[in-house]
Amino acid sequence: MYCERVAHALACAARAWASAWAICGADSLLMMRSAVVSGTLASRRLSVLTVLGVSQIAGLVLLSIWVLVAGEPFPGATALLPAAVAGVVLVIGLGALYQGLAIGVMGIVAPISASYPLIPLAVDAVRGLSPSALQWAGAMLVLVGIGVISREPTPDGGRLAAGVVLALTAAVAFGVYIVGIDLSSDESAPWTALVVRIASVAVVVGGLLATSTSLRAPAALLPVLVLIGLVDGGANATITLATTKGAAGIVAVLSALYPLVTIALARVFLGERLSLVRRMGGIVALGGAALVAAG
Repeated sequence: MYCERVAHALACAARAWASAWAICGADSLLMMRSAVVSGTLASRRLSVLTVLGVSQIAGLVLLSIWVLVAGEPFPGATALLPAAVAGVVLVIGLGALYQGLAIGVMGIVAPISASYPLIPLAVDAVRGLSPSALQWAGAMLVLVGIGVISREPTPDGGRLAAGVVLALTAAVAFGVYIVGIDLSSDESAPWTALVVRIASVAVVVGGLLATSTSLRAPAALLPVLVLIGLVDGGANATITLATTKGAAGIVAVLSALYPLVTIALARVFLGERLSLVRRMGGIVALGGAALVAAG
């Protein structure tokens, strides 16, 4: 089982890095995909805080190297305050996502968490970067698809599937994260990504201390946790760069398409099956995201 997980994580990471820098939004999509799937598998064996602690520290090392190589001057604490807030909400979102995926079905939780572009799209509209009619139509399809896929049929007429509330929490957190890095990244993308990770690590360390949870992970899982952090750090870097090139809402949509592959990988590696109605709901949600990007 461990060898299968390591091989899967390495394959995902290789595919993610192979397409690096083609399109920042698409690159982050691939990296997020591999980090989410690997993180979920690890979370089913370890405490979410342990998974986050080791992986976030690994990502911190990667982003520190980026800052050193870039050689950009420190833009100032005020300019990076939104990035610090983004780091706090990001780790909350990751914790909610990993826990939601660990207790629920990947094919349901992942598409719901991917609705986060609605928040930066709304912020763009308030700032005068109003989405087109096609983008608003796509946003509505995302909501409809999420509603379909998040329902679990029961004799009593249905109830929320396991992990849905955590997935919605993750969606809100990720949306705020995109807005935060967009406000800071124009000053310096490397410093923004690093401050985000520093804030995330601080929150995780606080959680570990408050709950007396050990950061120590089994040696067999340590390479996977480090790989999660490196891939997640790469995703953070490319998303941050992408926000300097285009509207945050569009960047968010492009990076949010990862559930399509997450669902497929969950089917292959975990044997998860979805009903036809749920599959259609996922297709509608992802199709709506594609309309947002095309608009």
